[in-house]
Amino acid sequence: MTRHGHLLAALALVACASGPTQQRSSSMDNPIRYVEIPVTDMARAIAFYERVFDLDLERDIVDGYEMALFPLADGPGATAALAKGDVYIPSKTGTIPYIRVGDIETALERALAAGGSVLYPRKAIGAQGFVAEIEDSEGNRIALHQE
Repeated sequence: MTRHGHLLAALALVACASGPTQQRSSSMDNPIRYVEIPVTDMARAIAFYERVFDLDLERDIVDGYEMALFPLADGPGATAALAKGDVYIPSKTGTIPYIRVGDIETALERALAAGGSVLYPRKAIGAQGFVAEIEDSEGNRIALHQE
């Protein structure tokens, strides 16, 4: 199954789970399946995210909107896509996605080199590791998490 196929399957699971017969999830279930990060310049945003997070995004068109899909990992967790279109407006005041990184300092350096800025410097959060926040190339607030 392609990544796009997995994405559609994940979205279908979310749609099914939100019906009137939904049972309460156990505390081990993660209800978040997919997040779209608004962008105004897709090429610039792809360059930023690929550089900062050291990954390859897959371009696609979904319902007429330009998308760049993050890799879909096996196992628990959610995936995301960069999304461009009239309903996608970058913001520092909306939902803040947390993206896992191997080394938060390296990600902060890459973000600065790619034209982003640091909004909240690296901070220890006990046994859960470290967090920081950046402004991406599009003006979104993005949190970084290092376990």
